Order: sequence, then structure tokens, then C-alpha cells
Amino acid sequence: MTFTPRTAIVTAADSGIGKATAVALAAAGMDIGITWYTDSEGAEQTAEEVRSHGRNAVVARLDTTELPQCGDVIDALADELGGLDVLVNNAGTGDSTPLVDLDYETWRHVVAADLDGAFVCIQRAARRMVAAGTGGRIIAVTSVHEHQPRVGSAPYDAAKHGLGGLIKTAALELGAHGITANSVAPGEIATPMTGQTDVDPHTVDRPGIPLGRPGDAREIASVIAFLASSGSSYVTGASFVVDGGMLQMGPQAGSHLTANDWREV
Repeated sequence: MTFTPRTAIVTAADSGIGKATAVALAAAGMDIGITWYTDSEGAEQTAEEVRSHGRNAVVARLDTTELPQCGDVIDALADELGGLDVLVNNAGTGDSTPLVDLDYETWRHVVAADLDGAFVCIQRAARRMVAAGTGGRIIAVTSVHEHQPRVGSAPYDAAKHGLGGLIKTAALELGAHGITANSVAPGEIATPMTGQTDVDPHTVDRPGIPLGRPGDAREIASVIAFLASSGSSYVTGASFVVDGGMLQMGPQAGSHLTANDWREV
């Protein structure tokens, strides 16, 4: 409970879950390293919000398919921040192609972005935390597809399953250094990635989700903020599903349902 995080890096913090997380961690008292891939303007807007909380913000471009040199971005941001207490690995991509039609280049691109790059960034962060000797938090944003597959998402599903396994191994190996490692697995969240830019999720009807709507990026950020805090000191190797209950639907399916018939006996 003595762990007091002062610095954090949030990858892909130019919009959506990453942006909400960067702002939430700034509100909790942390200086933030922000990375972006295509939206430099969005990253600067995130930085402005971080600074509005009286915290320092540094910004850098990160392409997690540039391997292994993408790890240099983590080191550079940590140097600018003066240390690294928390890493939120949020960067990733996806694809929607049936397995038999999927070309190898697409497979490699998604797995490289979502898993290989994540390994490099997590390893760089872990090395710094171990060397500092003051503990740390490693948090990976995975997906409900860390736990359940989706038709047409072979490389995404494989990468997210793999990332969840990587985090569990990190929890075993890093626990002796006071470093925890956990995953947060979002369901459908109203973000640009799901085609819902600036959409109020409370206005969207999702009969196939028990809570009846998509999630708000800030609802994911609040769980990440807990895992980044001293209050989560005895939580490691876990995956927190934040999906409005969607995975509980099991064979009844999930977010794509268009009616509430399943609610009746």
C-alpha cells in the first residue's frame, strides 16, 4: 500500500480508451507519457487535458509493428518523465476477414501490432521498474476476445489470447519486485475504433448486452486507474472483464442481438 505512482505511459492515448485513461491517471496525480500512431492532433488534445490537471505530459509517435525499436519510444518517454511507475499497453489493431481468406501479411500485421509490440513495450517497462526497485504496475488493455473468439477475427483473437497469457506470466515473474501485471478486457465501447466517435453510449440500444448499451471509455479508464493505484496492491495476474455483462450471454450471443426476447423465460 506504500506504492505511490507518479509517472505513467499510456500507449494509443490520442482517442478513446487511451485518452480517457491518460486523463484519469493525470487526475490521480500522475505525469503522463502519451503515444499516438496516426492522430498527432488527438494526442496533443489529450496532453492539454492532462496538463489541465496540473500534470506534465510528453508526447511521442509509436508504431508497435516497428520491432524491436518500438521499445525505444518507451525508454525515451520514461527518460522525459523522470521514471516509469505505470505502463498501460493500449495500442492495437484488428481485422475482419474469415480465416480461409486471410492473407499472411494481414495476420502478421495484426499479431505484430497487438502482441509482438506489446511484448517489447512491456519488457522495456518491466526492466525499468525492476531496476528502480520501487514496484510498478503493468496493465494491458486486451478485449473480451481475450476470453471468447469472434468470427472473422482470427489474428485479433490469437493476439489478445496471447497478450492475456503474457500478462499472467509477467505477474508470476515480476511479483517478487513489487510489480503487478493485470489485463482489462473491454466489450463494446463507444469509441472511434467501434465507429462511435462522440456518441453517448446511453443513447444506443443494445438488447444483447445485459446492461443494454455500449460502454463509455471512462468506464474502462476507471478500472485501469484502480489497477494503477496503491489500492490494487494484492491484485496481479487477473483479467478484469468490463463488458456490461455481455460475456455472460454465452450461447445466447451478445451485442449483435436486436431484440430483448432472451430476457423472458
